[in-house]
Amino acid sequence: MDLHWRNSQKPARFFALDARAFTAIFIFLVHARLWTFVLALAVMVVFWIFERRGLTFEAALRAGRAWIVGRNRPATLGTHKRHWIDFG
Repeated sequence: MDLHWRNSQKPARFFALDARAFTAIFIFLVHARLWTFVLALAVMVVFWIFERRGLTFEAALRAGRAWIVGRNRPATLGTHKRHWIDFG
């Protein structure tokens, strides 16, 4: 196992998913009800979908914000409007 300073920025993982997905599992363990189990399962599925699309949690938040805002950004002038570009 290569332990080096450059690995300090890597996201924490718990088994196959991001460790933040297991916050919902912890909530289920503390308050075991059907709705907390469904919530934990839904959160884990959402994180799994993010990883399948190649997004980290932060990148998924930025992509969601850009999707909600859309192309029209009223705080900018019409001459400074950005157009979406697909680099992939």
